[in-house]
Amino acid sequence: MFYLVVWGLVFAGTGLFVGAFIPFITGDSLVFAAGLVAATASSGINIWVMALGIGIAAWLGDQVGFTLGRHFGRPYLDKRKGRWIKSAISKSEALFDSWGWWAVVISRFMPWARVFVPVIAGISKMNYYKFFSANLVGALAWGVGLTLCGYFSATIPAVKNASYLIAGFFVTASLIAGVRVWLINRRTA
Repeated sequence: MFYLVVWGLVFAGTGLFVGAFIPFITGDSLVFAAGLVAATASSGINIWVMALGIGIAAWLGDQVGFTLGRHFGRPYLDKRKGRWIKSAISKSEALFDSWGWWAVVISRFMPWARVFVPVIAGISKMNYYKFFSANLVGALAWGVGLTLCGYFSATIPAVKNASYLIAGFFVTASLIAGVRVWLINRRTA
């Protein structure tokens, strides 16, 4: 039952947009905590089943978000005549043309971005195969990686410090990517 609850929350975080409203329940803290729970001997939770299940649930959630954006978001926005909407769509298309694959991978490690990037990628008509592979890499790195960090943080104290370094790397990389896109948009405007 614990597996299904965790996997369901991870899927709902992006697939049903629940993460936009309560990111702490469907995101990093849940995944890390699932690893911590699996580390306790009395839990009976297999860490590999949990970690791979979280990665798969995260991947499926993003696939649903992408599909919803492609099939419902784009037609809805194309009917709108506002200049702001057309500008936002063209900017997001440019983002995914230049940073698409990495934007999807890195967004998995950012609370609100992980909810909206798959939908925006679908709306922007990002190449499906690029999204598929980036989503797979990001979801597995995030789901399996953070779950294992939680597990090993509880069992090996030295790994605790490494988990902070890993998290710091991804936060820094996502900030650099965001600043770069902002600078590019500012120059083109």
